[in-house]
Amino acid sequence: MDKHLSLVAALHVGFGILGLIGAFFFFLLMAGIGFLADDQQAHLILTFIGTFIATIVALTSIPGLIGGIGLWRRKAWARVLILIVSAINLLNFPIGTALGIYSIWVLVHEETSALFHTEP
Repeated sequence: MDKHLSLVAALHVGFGILGLIGAFFFFLLMAGIGFLADDQQAHLILTFIGTFIATIVALTSIPGLIGGIGLWRRKAWARVLILIVSAINLLNFPIGTALGIYSIWVLVHEETSALFHTEP
């Protein structure tokens, strides 16, 4: 189960980083389109939409990134965090669903819970 746990950690870190990169580029795309439209009102609206959606995507990517790093370090809190993130990811069809199912499968095994450090 150690290899599965490392893979779950790597996948959550990778998807967290991809989410942050995607949020950044979405913001740049929307702000750039608004700038190229040469209309002040369109620029403000598109920049607001880009900022709003990029913020939501970034805020939903950060817990998976932090939890994945915690899983690599075998922290008990990371197991709980990734279980929550994985349950939410089940709604993100198809890739998030697959990642959520696999992560939950790995993290609920008794062999996996023995791999975590207990925190005082």
